[in-house]
Amino acid sequence: MLFDPKSEQYLGRLEARLRRAQAPTPELISDVIAEACVCFAARGGAAKLRIHRLIESGAWTDAALALLELELPQWKLRRIVYEDGEWHCALSRHPQLPLELDEVAEASHEILPLALLVALLQASRDVAAGARRVTAVPRVDLAPGYAVCCDNFA
Repeated sequence: MLFDPKSEQYLGRLEARLRRAQAPTPELISDVIAEACVCFAARGGAAKLRIHRLIESGAWTDAALALLELELPQWKLRRIVYEDGEWHCALSRHPQLPLELDEVAEASHEILPLALLVALLQASRDVAAGARRVTAVPRVDLAPGYAVCCDNFA
């Protein structure tokens, strides 16, 4: 996902719509797919058909999980907790690492599929921000033909 300030504003408005929504609707899910799921259009017909069938049948949680798997395969569901009338979801790049060392996208909502979709949007933003990040250390290539062994075999 390339950096586009208008796209970032639209994603913010879409996230606000998801947070205000009382129930998932096909229109809301299709807006998420159109604006945040850039890999969805490039996928084959079987994956698209599966998600469309889940949406048509009203299997919102399964559709949100399928979108997450399709759009961000490197992100895994780390935690789902229902507490005080809200679902709290956490997506993680490295769920085997301690929480302090991992990149986590968290969201909460009264409705589980909407919480998953908000977390999907936040993870997508994190991926886009990582793509825009510039490293301070320049990359240095090795010079061909000169190899030096620095081990001490004594």
